[in-house]
Amino acid sequence: MHKILLYPHGGSGNHGCEAIVRSTMLLLRPGQGVLFSSACGEDRRYGLEQAVRVLPEQRPIRRCSSGYAGAWLRRRVLGVRDAFDRLAFGGIVKEGADLALCSGGDNYCYGEPVHIYLQNDLLRRAGVPTVLWGCSLERKDMKGRMLEDLRAFDLIVARESLTCDALLECGCPRTVLYPDPAFALPVREGPLPEGWKEGNMVGINVSPLIIGHEGRAGSVMENYVRLVEYLLEATDMNVALIPHVVWPGNDDRKPLGALRERFRHTGRVVMVGDAPCEELKGCISRCRFLVAARTHASIAAYSTGVPTLVAGYSVKARGIARDLFGTEDGHVLPVQAMDDPGELRKAFVRMMEREDGLKAAYAEKIPAYRERLARLPEELSTLLKRS
Repeated sequence: MHKILLYPHGGSGNHGCEAIVRSTMLLLRPGQGVLFSSACGEDRRYGLEQAVRVLPEQRPIRRCSSGYAGAWLRRRVLGVRDAFDRLAFGGIVKEGADLALCSGGDNYCYGEPVHIYLQNDLLRRAGVPTVLWGCSLERKDMKGRMLEDLRAFDLIVARESLTCDALLECGCPRTVLYPDPAFALPVREGPLPEGWKEGNMVGINVSPLIIGHEGRAGSVMENYVRLVEYLLEATDMNVALIPHVVWPGNDDRKPLGALRERFRHTGRVVMVGDAPCEELKGCISRCRFLVAARTHASIAAYSTGVPTLVAGYSVKARGIARDLFGTEDGHVLPVQAMDDPGELRKAFVRMMEREDGLKAAYAEKIPAYRERLARLPEELSTLLKRS
């Protein structure tokens, strides 16, 4: 493959988004990769331009330009409501490519992604094969305009079987199942905070997103506080607070910072600094256990053999765990089940008792995941030959 486009991308401050881009480029190794991003400065801050060429998702529209005049006529005379959006996002077509990967993740899980529909349509009209890449979707959302858009992809790569089965049931036959590309993301060692206890750290990740899904106000943080109290009182392990998304309004450092302040006096709870996704994976790989809210924090742990409990709220957490272990029970604690402030602690204790068994499961499954991901370029090459 000579040239691949990736879109959309909200910025590398979400280190899961960053991990998908970096691992995709490593897996596919195209002659040229181009990423259309809505936060180019953020991507440069984490060095993403070393892996892929980063371009702005939208171009500014100059009022005195011929493009503006044409869009104005289409909007006012022909009634094309998205005429100006098509002009702003049109750079994705001008770039040209052999293949366009619509970075799925959970972009289809938060209402109608109208700008993704628009970019998909622009590429399809230009004759560029489109692939929905590494996606998770809720079955209840697969209807109407979204289902029409899904059926128009040349290929859909689902990252867990719950999504894959639902897509096939909904009439999307060009759907295949592969692990999330971030399972292949390499580890890079970075600085560790003072107080790191090598081989005996519990990584903790909590997000504003799961707090927003809690059934009772305050229940998520109550559960995390009880868990940390247990770790400090009943074990000799220290705690590493690990942010994985640092976007304004959706910043893991806010709830993690509250935990740090509460337990700062113990000297056993440390905060990991923000870093590129490969360094965060290196930090997670050196933990003994991980409790994670963010999907790609859990993938970093799974893929490096760290026993993990996920505080989840959606299909992606359940599906990824079910594919790894045969069930999500004991591996994912639904955030809606955290009304009792001791639920997370109890789930962690049960996981801790299965430490050796979980490591054995990883040793069996993760090499097979990497082998399957290595076959992805062949799948995409076959698609291009058919197109």
